[in-house]
Amino acid sequence: MDDLLALEDRLGIPLSDFSLMGTALTHRSYLNEHPDIVQDNERLEYLGDAVIDLVVADYLFSTYPDMNEGEMTALRSALVRAETLAEFSREVGIDQLLRLGSGEIENKGRQRIPTLCAAFEAVMGAAYLDAGFEETKRFLLKMVKPKLAFILENGLHKDARSEFQIWAQAKFGETPKYEVVEVTGPDHDRRFKVQVMVKGQSWGEGIGRSKQVAAHEAAGSAMDNIKGYDESELD
Repeated sequence: MDDLLALEDRLGIPLSDFSLMGTALTHRSYLNEHPDIVQDNERLEYLGDAVIDLVVADYLFSTYPDMNEGEMTALRSALVRAETLAEFSREVGIDQLLRLGSGEIENKGRQRIPTLCAAFEAVMGAAYLDAGFEETKRFLLKMVKPKLAFILENGLHKDARSEFQIWAQAKFGETPKYEVVEVTGPDHDRRFKVQVMVKGQSWGEGIGRSKQVAAHEAAGSAMDNIKGYDESELD
C-alpha cells in the first residue's frame, strides 16, 4: 500500500480504488505463481492505450491549428511509441512496482520495453477509470509536453523510413528490407518486432502494435545508428 501511495504522489492523480491500480501493475506472468490473483493488466492496457491516443491527438489538434494531418500523425506516433511510453514508466517508477513472475524477473522483465510500455498504458487506464479523464489528461500532458518539444527541436517525427531509404540507396544502391523477427502478446494486443536489413545486416530494430509502426521505429533506430559509424567504415 505504501508503494501505491508513493505512486499516487508521483502521478499527482488522486486515487480512491487502489485495487484497480494494483491490477494495472500486475503482469500476466504473476498470475501463474499467485492463484489468488485472477486478473492481469491487459484489459487496462487496452483502455489506457485509447486514452493516451485521445489526449495526444486532442493536444496536437488544438495546439497546432495550421499543422497538416500527416505531420500530426507523425508527431503522435513519435509521442506514443513504445520506447517513449517505457521511458515515462521509468520516470514515475512503474518499472519498480510491477508485479512479475519470477521467470519474468530473471529475464529482465523490468527493463523490457514492451512490458514497461504496456504497464504505463495500464496505469493510465486505471487512472482514467478511478480519477476521470481530466486528471489523467493533466498528468499525461505534463509528461508529453517536454517530450514533444524535444521531438520537434530534433526533427524526430520526420519520415524515418524515407530518410533511411535515401541513405541506403545512396550508400549501397539497395532498398532496405523490413523483416518481422518476433510477434508477442495476446491476439487482441499483438506486438511486432521488426528489423530493417541492408546488405544482409540489421541496421535497426523497432517494436509496435502493427508491422507498419514497428518498421517506422526500426527506421528511426537505423538513422540513430548510422550516426555512430565513421563514413570510411561504410565504404
